[in-house]
Amino acid sequence: MTVRIDVTNKNGSTFSDNKVLSFNLQKDAYTPYGLLHIKLTGSTKDYSNAAEIKFRLGGFTPHYGLIDSITTEVSGNNKIVNIVSRSFTSLVCQNQIEPGTITNVSINDLMTNYYSFPHVTWERNSATSYIYVKPNSSMWDALVNLSYKICGSYPFIRGQNEIRMTPYPTPRTFSFTNADLLSTGTRLIGRRLISHFHMSDINGDYGHFDLQDTDVTDMNIIRHNYFELDKRFLRSPQDALVFRDKYASRAWKQVFCKHSGYRGEDLSDVVSFGSINAERISCVNVSGSSSGVITEIGVYHDKFPHNS
Repeated sequence: MTVRIDVTNKNGSTFSDNKVLSFNLQKDAYTPYGLLHIKLTGSTKDYSNAAEIKFRLGGFTPHYGLIDSITTEVSGNNKIVNIVSRSFTSLVCQNQIEPGTITNVSINDLMTNYYSFPHVTWERNSATSYIYVKPNSSMWDALVNLSYKICGSYPFIRGQNEIRMTPYPTPRTFSFTNADLLSTGTRLIGRRLISHFHMSDINGDYGHFDLQDTDVTDMNIIRHNYFELDKRFLRSPQDALVFRDKYASRAWKQVFCKHSGYRGEDLSDVVSFGSINAERISCVNVSGSSSGVITEIGVYHDKFPHNS
């Protein structure tokens, strides 16, 4: 597959570089940006003023993002360039809005009334709810709270920089037979699981709002979490515990497959393989080197909805 990056400098000038030695692109339903690591060797390009990059893989552009870091090293006559880039939606995690309660707010309101982020788009949705913005929390936290209030879901990033609360309405469909695949597998991740949640009431007293996750205690995991009254859920305090339980269980159970090449798979596309029948993709990991390109696709079986 053809691999290259298109680089835009601070002054708006551009150049391309195809001297790619290796790369890794990660996209996950619970990470609000795509993350690209790419290494180039033998490059003659000047990266001293680079501001953003587009990653081209075959006929696809699965990543468009900011420069997190560029390390250039010269050994003999060879120049090696290591680049780390996160998609522009990472800016939503790095900006705060004024704390307090916001009523009758939609994702359209949040994305238009505060900041203008370059190249970031979002699902046009006028449904509203109230949110409470905690001090020192990011704008992404506000979007998480809004998405859960309106849809019962966790927001995710589709394409290069689109924020979505609901599954993509016209997904691509991928179906793999065993002959198409290098491997299939499962993961069980228990390190984030919490068994007991305890929230105080308005007076700071505990014992009124509690939740025990028997899925976790059945695994002999005992982890107690205490926290103050979560004002994001004042109208339904018990929801604060349910949300935290779901978040602690994120990506808990995974089913994945690996195949050679890359076919443009993205979050919220539909995949079938092995025992998986037409489920939404929750993670994509694409790696490439002189040995070729390998794509891992995963679906999550956790407590947030992914298919509807």
